[in-house]
Amino acid sequence: MPRPKSDRIVYEPPLFTEFKPVGLRGQALDVIDLSLDEFEALRLADQKAMSHAEAASEMEISRSTFTRLIEEARKKLADFIIQGKLLSINGGNVHFRNNIIKCQNCGHMFKINFNQTISECPACHSGNLLNLAGGFGHGNCCRNRNRNT
Repeated sequence: MPRPKSDRIVYEPPLFTEFKPVGLRGQALDVIDLSLDEFEALRLADQKAMSHAEAASEMEISRSTFTRLIEEARKKLADFIIQGKLLSINGGNVHFRNNIIKCQNCGHMFKINFNQTISECPACHSGNLLNLAGGFGHGNCCRNRNRNT
């Protein structure tokens, strides 16, 4: 029986969660699911140019686990680009360090940590806010975890 996966740390939720080739209907495409921890591995290794050891430490996982994550993420990304599939970012055993809130009225996006509470947009003062971490089912679990670190 495999060991249960430990939680991985993701800095913040992705701004966009689905990508597809232009000119094709998403419903007609095969879907590739990129987990949130694979997304974070791509961000750390390829966008932030961190070493595997640095990135593993940031995600609070072993270097060998990070290497497996980044290899799988790169395979999925290549399949998405070459085969023209729909890429969907979701799932995984993760906790976020920070959150992003988007105002549904003016489109303003701002980062907060989980210890902050916000009820209106700082730009337009609307209360119509979208919690991006909440879209992945996160909030209290991340708040409690970040309080303990």
